[in-house]
Amino acid sequence: MSDKAKEKVIKAVEKNDVKFVNLWFTDILGRLKSFAITVEELEGAIDEGMGFDGSSIQGFARIDESDMIAKPDLGTFQMLPWRPKERSVARMFCDILNPDGSPYEGDPRYVLKRNLEHLKKDKYTFYVGPELEYFYFKDAKEPEILDEGGYFDLTTLDAATDLRRDTVLTLEEIGIKVEYSHHEVAPSQHEIDLRYMDALQMADAMMTYRIVVKEIAQKYGCYATFMPKPIYGVNGSGMHVHQSLFRGNDNAFFNPDDEYHLSDIGKWYIAGLLKHAPEITSITNQWINSYKRLVPGYEAPVYISWARRNRSTMVRVPMYKPGKEKATRIEFRSPDPACNPYLAFSVMLTAGLEGIKNKYELPDPIEKDVFEMSASEKEGAGIESLPGSLIEAVTLTENSELVHKAFGDHVFSNFITSKKVEWDNYRTQVSKWELSEYLHTL
Repeated sequence: MSDKAKEKVIKAVEKNDVKFVNLWFTDILGRLKSFAITVEELEGAIDEGMGFDGSSIQGFARIDESDMIAKPDLGTFQMLPWRPKERSVARMFCDILNPDGSPYEGDPRYVLKRNLEHLKKDKYTFYVGPELEYFYFKDAKEPEILDEGGYFDLTTLDAATDLRRDTVLTLEEIGIKVEYSHHEVAPSQHEIDLRYMDALQMADAMMTYRIVVKEIAQKYGCYATFMPKPIYGVNGSGMHVHQSLFRGNDNAFFNPDDEYHLSDIGKWYIAGLLKHAPEITSITNQWINSYKRLVPGYEAPVYISWARRNRSTMVRVPMYKPGKEKATRIEFRSPDPACNPYLAFSVMLTAGLEGIKNKYELPDPIEKDVFEMSASEKEGAGIESLPGSLIEAVTLTENSELVHKAFGDHVFSNFITSKKVEWDNYRTQVSKWELSEYLHTL
């Protein structure tokens, strides 16, 4: 922490008549947690952090070791524009520390920071640009849609268009750059794409993005959800993650002489994602509902393959445009927008780096629609599928040395335990479908 950064925050507080500062962090599942301090407590919080009880936070400490410290990251200071302008509210993301000041190993933000440290010896920067899809509904009780639009539809009289516009303006006001926004394939489904940033900044931005989308929807009297599959029979919401490694200003994935314009590093990285995709899927698609989206027929990439033009594959390499070397990137298409971004970015990076470290061989691209291929054709091409349920995915993760290495003991064991509890709760429930299907006949 520099005196200059501290002074900058204090000046911003005075200039904007800030009364409260919200300190943000996430639990192990990526749910945003927050507590507010008054501006009078700010300097002490900056210097020493704020103590809190971590025993009630999902995946944090046991009750006998519950003391935690939230230390604000001064570089994340932003005003919250949806709050009143007078005696206004700001926020900062926090790093979670042990009482002795050491990083708390159960903090997902620390997990990502620790994984990004591995890049420093090779002077790499990990850039990501996610495309988050979501739905607008009339309320949080039923998935009642606001519009009947489809992909890229211009619906000039739709309330959803105003919602999206105000959301983009709010994101930009809070310092998050937006590339574009549009209507998605399903009715009432929308997408706002963020301009790429380094992975830690983007994980913070994603947490903010999800709050902004929900806050603006609430302002209009409706509800926004990042639930992967809220409506049966239409496309679910995905989060295609564009990613690349840079060394300084040079894109490590680009090779002008390769037929795909991919360097060996880029190819090895893709091969790493392909090889380790099954064992990281419980993190990139971490909810029971995630696997209602990951089924054939709704454009969700369930088959482990890669291509350039083909959007039915799990990994896509956007076509190279002359003079746009810096835009060379890979697009990982299976994650969904309800994941914990700190953990999801960590396992994507670790899988890619494992491919680079071991120089995994990249299989041939699949430019044929995988959804139209027969089982024998897929088998002949060596195309396997992602896990079909949360418990299948969690079982693969539980046996994954790669995920264990990326997470560390604490987060790894707590994540697995949490997901098993979720599955047990789900599998013992009696659903409406079961009642309507069986009650009158059995």
